[in-house]
Amino acid sequence: MRKIIISLSAASALALGACQSPQADKVEDQAETQADAIDDQADAMPEGPAQDAMEEKADKVEEMGEEKANQMDDSGEIAPSESGTGDTQTAPADQTKQ
Repeated sequence: MRKIIISLSAASALALGACQSPQADKVEDQAETQADAIDDQADAMPEGPAQDAMEEKADKVEEMGEEKANQMDDSGEIAPSESGTGDTQTAPADQTKQ
């Protein structure tokens, strides 16, 4: 399931990639490559809390790369840290009271 989500995310990133500068694309690609390497390490581990922590680390690395790319090339996209809706982000206090 995780591989499917990553594949769909990558396809979405490619569709949106045309909106970013080459420099922002490079930053995002590097973060995605690093996240994939961490995820591969997690896949090689036995199931349990350590594997979950590695997968979460991979998610954070990828998300941070996306945020950095968006900050570099602010073309109207809102980085997860600005919206509080990323996988590893928490919603701002005013959104949790709705």
